[in-house]
Amino acid sequence: MSALSMARPVLLVAAPFFLALGLVLPLVRFETLYFFDKTPSLIEIIVSLWQGGDGLLAAIVALVSILLPFLKMIGITVEAMGITAEATAAGGAASLFYRRVVPHLSKWSMMDVLLVAIVIAAAKTTGLADAFTQPGLWCYAASSMISGLLHSLMGDASGPK
Repeated sequence: MSALSMARPVLLVAAPFFLALGLVLPLVRFETLYFFDKTPSLIEIIVSLWQGGDGLLAAIVALVSILLPFLKMIGITVEAMGITAEATAAGGAASLFYRRVVPHLSKWSMMDVLLVAIVIAAAKTTGLADAFTQPGLWCYAASSMISGLLHSLMGDASGPK
């Protein structure tokens, strides 16, 4: 048994754990005028958008930031546990999901992390605020990278194209 195959169960637990932490822990801290700061989590950002009347944007952020990573992790877990072994032979829907949909979900994995990085850079360069990364961003990024690694460790997974 190779070291990578022994690490797979740990990674299968770590990816959703880090995703959950990434959703509830603060992503970024903005400090303005040295006495006002905000440290929103991803969930708080979505709720704020919804309550602020930006329902469509809140729905898009929730879809891309929460639902798609969750679906990707379910697909990877199902494949890793061998649940689709019978379906693969029969060409079932579970196999189709893993082979066709998960690679497309992988393309979106790091989008949120990159967007937050752009916001931090914009805040720092414009002088409007000091911005600092928080643990939620690092946990979300770790979840993304672990799920990408898991996807690449699976048998003949082609990964994002």
